[in-house]
Amino acid sequence: MDTSPIIISMKTAIVAIVFTFILGLFAARWILYRKSDATRIFWDGIFTMPLVLPPTVAGFFLLVFFGSYGPVGKLFENYLGIKIAFSWAATILAAVVMSFPLMYRSARGALEQIDEDLIFAARTLGMSEWSIFFRVMIPNALPGIISGGVLAFARGLGEFGATAMIAGNIRGKTRTLPLAVYSAVASGKMDDAGQYVVILVGISFIVVV
Repeated sequence: MDTSPIIISMKTAIVAIVFTFILGLFAARWILYRKSDATRIFWDGIFTMPLVLPPTVAGFFLLVFFGSYGPVGKLFENYLGIKIAFSWAATILAAVVMSFPLMYRSARGALEQIDEDLIFAARTLGMSEWSIFFRVMIPNALPGIISGGVLAFARGLGEFGATAMIAGNIRGKTRTLPLAVYSAVASGKMDDAGQYVVILVGISFIVVV
């Protein structure tokens, strides 16, 4: 059994959760401070969209924007010499985009459950909004925030469709565990596919527990 998909998947999931955790948490805070209901509804829809879109559709949009001929992809290649599409970075990008809604929704729900009296009390004591966020809101919402991070990690580890579109299925480079399962089945190597499945199920079970 080729162990590279295991290594690639774990590296991708670990790096992706760092970005997802930070982006999801601060996006949740940003939404909470929007005064306009229309603005909150619009951006909430944008942030949640990857959760309901077919992964291949999300991957298509990523390919359009981050591919070699896309606006962002072309910018990175021309000015930084970095090719995003069909690279390991693309697996991280796909994992972040597809797992972001889980982190965002969990963090927002947890922050919304905080007793507003605590926030008002902190303001009367002269604490800044950022200080309130880090010293009052996050500690009180920590269980929900952590659960969102765990679910986002599991989602990033199991990402398939968007990864296949933007990163491809390159052995030893972008082939993650889900792609390895697909490739093994497609080539008739059911034993290898079974081993990959056992590993994925085991990791997923540990994460859920």
